[in-house]
Amino acid sequence: MDPYRWSWNPEALLLVPLMTAGYFLALRRLPVPRWRIACFVAAMVLLLVVTITPLETIAMNYLLVIHLLQNVVLAEWAPLLVVVGLPPALAATLARAPVVRTLTHPAVALPLWLANYMLWHLPWLYDTALENPHTLLHLEHALYFATGVAMWWSVVHDEPHRLGSGLRAGVVFAAFILGSPIGLVLALVPEAIYDFYVEAPERLWGLTALEDQQLAGILMALEQASVFFVVFAVLFLRFLTEEERREDFDHHETA
Repeated sequence: MDPYRWSWNPEALLLVPLMTAGYFLALRRLPVPRWRIACFVAAMVLLLVVTITPLETIAMNYLLVIHLLQNVVLAEWAPLLVVVGLPPALAATLARAPVVRTLTHPAVALPLWLANYMLWHLPWLYDTALENPHTLLHLEHALYFATGVAMWWSVVHDEPHRLGSGLRAGVVFAAFILGSPIGLVLALVPEAIYDFYVEAPERLWGLTALEDQQLAGILMALEQASVFFVVFAVLFLRFLTEEERREDFDHHETA
């Protein structure tokens, strides 16, 4: 098999255009800044990049590091960009649905995202999913994306839960602290733990199975540190600004 061939992924080629069409149909009567549209389009492009380009072929057959990159895009980057791409009016409309209200509550969304993320990285389940790419692996990827959207929703949007900036920052911090051990374990464990990649028919780029796993763990750790830190920093600075304004207001009220 040519590791650099493009992948025919009918699910991605169907769902990404459907999501894009639905998004633009929903925006017909809404004033939306271009940067939000750019975020949503970037999410769709990322989804296609990791599911139909040679990255998909390499991830599904040769290298753990590329598969973890794919998972990071599906579970973190693309969901965040999709949620940011939703204008507040559209997000508020969608949030009226009871299932959205329930699944986007931080007390539900964060544990679901963490449990899903950790469960799929258990060696026996990870290997089983890769051995069943048309069923279990598609379920894995769908759950990554869905729980990612739910987790980021209350961090980005006011509706339906109206969290303060401090609590939003706390959600992001908790997601990083509780999710980061996966990358650290992969980087530090002394042997390759995923048999699927140990038994890969060909080693690419001169990487042994253990080196591949260590690189994957380092990539995941650095990626999560970067993405979650940036979002946390933005929210924490907003929290400090809000507190300063509140103190100024209270001072003027008592003066």
